[in-house]
Amino acid sequence: AAISPVAAQTRSRQPHIIYIVSDDQGWKDVGFNGADIATPNIDALAASGARLEQFYVLPMCTPTRAALLTGRYPFRYGLQTGVIPSGGSYGLALDEWLLPQTLKEAGYRTAIVGKWHVGHAKTEYWPIQRGFDSFYGALVGEIDHFKHESHGVTDWYRDNKLLKEDGYDTELFGDEAVRIIANHDTKVPLFLYLAFTAPHTPYQAPQEYLDKYAHVPDENRRAYCAQITAMDDQIGRVIAEIDKRGMRDDTLIVFHTDNGGTRSSLFAGESAVKGGLPPDNGPFRSGKGTLYEGGTRASAVVNWPGTVPVGTVSGMVHVVDMYPTLTRLGGGSSEKAKPLDGIDVWNYVTGRTPSPRHEVVYNVEPFQAAVRENDWKLIWVPMLPGSLELFDLSKDPSELTNLASANPDKVSSLKTRIEGLARQAQQPLLVAEMIRMTFGAPPSTPRAQ
Repeated sequence: AAISPVAAQTRSRQPHIIYIVSDDQGWKDVGFNGADIATPNIDALAASGARLEQFYVLPMCTPTRAALLTGRYPFRYGLQTGVIPSGGSYGLALDEWLLPQTLKEAGYRTAIVGKWHVGHAKTEYWPIQRGFDSFYGALVGEIDHFKHESHGVTDWYRDNKLLKEDGYDTELFGDEAVRIIANHDTKVPLFLYLAFTAPHTPYQAPQEYLDKYAHVPDENRRAYCAQITAMDDQIGRVIAEIDKRGMRDDTLIVFHTDNGGTRSSLFAGESAVKGGLPPDNGPFRSGKGTLYEGGTRASAVVNWPGTVPVGTVSGMVHVVDMYPTLTRLGGGSSEKAKPLDGIDVWNYVTGRTPSPRHEVVYNVEPFQAAVRENDWKLIWVPMLPGSLELFDLSKDPSELTNLASANPDKVSSLKTRIEGLARQAQQPLLVAEMIRMTFGAPPSTPRAQ
């Protein structure tokens, strides 16, 4: 049961933080949002915690993970476009001060289990060099879930060492997370970033999970559902271990998806997908890779028994907000960080104050951008022939009715906001890399602060 906001304010101990992210999971593809997929453990977190009804992420994997780690919009350091490809030479800027560095300085044991995908070309970009005490998982964005390979190259590490290991990656991530919790000194605060590769392509699952969905006729949807249930089982194991260690009352658990579910083959990843794309984003338009709500609104839960009130949090929260929120909760300091875009939303999530967030920047790229101010959202594609789409999300969350022509003043003000942000942006590193590969000359652009 939830306790009063006053009682919640008196809790001073640094919480253990278990931060769980799923990969390319559709907004609706979890039980608490109406899916026919078995996710009892995630649903239990939702039923006993706060469901964030308007939790925003970036449209793709690398930008979302970078935003979480920096508390800053990715356009500020060149990671706003696409994802880092397996052949990419760039990574998350080394002068960014990351969340695990902040928490480590505050006394946390920091661990990442799962997917990194914010830089792999040189060891300086790897997790152990960016504030994590331990790393177990994959550096790149997409791997075979059984072979742990990308394009036939093994991508599986423990700390800084390449590892050859058999097993289904989701289950191995669960094993590692449970092992970390089982061996943890509970007097020391723990930050565990558990970044599953499920249910990203390729759609693969053990036979026992495929058998649970034998009634699903579409092969891709069957495997996709199986991946999600397998992940949910591992989340259940993690929670059970937290309970077993007597840590539950001092543990904050966050769960959210990293971007919308994939609805276009353009964004399905580097492996070929035959047949239809199975993710379901519910009422929201389009999916991964787009600036519509289907690409950027994530299913999300915050759970801390006795501290986070049970119910729904209806206002806007963005993934960049997690950096300042978790930093303050953990007793850390963001002094070493560059200016944050994130806002500390803890008092809002726990019901003590109204939402401090009135704007969401969906993304700013040279060829497309979107921003939301209160309920008004503008998607601007300036490339010829160009387009402007204005939506009132309070009345039209599915983005069916373009109100741009009827509201020229609102369009103008939001365009002005986007132009101001664009002047602060760094050129996308993916574009810069493509230019280098094509023409052999590095573009010269000043680094934005």
